[in-house]
Amino acid sequence: MEQMGIPVKMIHAGHANMFLSSIFRDTLAGVTGATIELYDTDGSVGAAKGAGIGAGIYKDNNEAFATLDKLDVIEPNVAKRQEYADAYAKWKYRLEKSMAGKIPAPVLSSDK
Repeated sequence: MEQMGIPVKMIHAGHANMFLSSIFRDTLAGVTGATIELYDTDGSVGAAKGAGIGAGIYKDNNEAFATLDKLDVIEPNVAKRQEYADAYAKWKYRLEKSMAGKIPAPVLSSDK
């Protein structure tokens, strides 16, 4: 998102899907440099509250989401940011080469 000119300082997320993984949360915070606030909710509640904002039931995001319980705050590990950036660059390079047919795609399963 930074490459698109969108600075990310704070991510509000429900304790669901990929955000159930502490490895994912720590890595995302480290890569983006953003603080993650983790709430006791999931996408279905967010969608319903978003619809409520659109329908005028709530006056704004603050009112709609005020009742959610904050479970955790994950701060970015600044010391690991370069490590994450290097790993991302390697992954992106291999992905682009693989998509261009220059290197074989990695085997993700032992299924034959």
